[in-house]
Amino acid sequence: MTANLKSQLERAKTLRDAADNRLKETRQTLKRLNDDLVTLDGVQAIFQKLIDQEVNIGVQAVVQLLTEGLQTVFNDQNLEVKADVAVERGKVAVDLITRQVPSLNSSPDDVIEGDCNESYGGSVATVQSVLLRVIILLRRGLRPALWLDETLGAFDPNYVINMGNFLNTLCDRLGMDLLDVTQNTTLLETAKKAYVIKRIDDQAVFVGER
Repeated sequence: MTANLKSQLERAKTLRDAADNRLKETRQTLKRLNDDLVTLDGVQAIFQKLIDQEVNIGVQAVVQLLTEGLQTVFNDQNLEVKADVAVERGKVAVDLITRQVPSLNSSPDDVIEGDCNESYGGSVATVQSVLLRVIILLRRGLRPALWLDETLGAFDPNYVINMGNFLNTLCDRLGMDLLDVTQNTTLLETAKKAYVIKRIDDQAVFVGER
């Protein structure tokens, strides 16, 4: 009887020691996992900061180029672009807003801003559209060549020369080739090389070069 009790006691002690060891191992595992979680949270925060910085740098470059283009082409309107950056459903969303400030002393109520198509349309939207295409070429490492087909056809005649000169400056700065198919003869004044094509007997025929 006594021997049996001693045997059961020893077995109970063995089970208790085994349970203590498992509990100790479990606590160590939990601590290690918790430390790993803290490390991963830190890594995630670092990556998020780097991504945010990269996005902000990219967005600011876009805003700077769009603003430069608008102010060069429409040099009497004091136009600029700003960006609203937000995170929606885990993804970065960027809204580009076009602003017009009448003068340096203007009140906030005098500032006109909104989507370029809805608030300005026409020529302003065309400038931004062309520059965004240039930005895509650069960001994707594509060949620096841009083809425009009647993109400037309805451009405001008061700013056509400014647009042509700005495109020339941009091409020189970026080492980019630009081919623009247009019926707007005013653009010929700014083109470095122009080919004149006319329809003769239902065929497109080169009739001159400038």
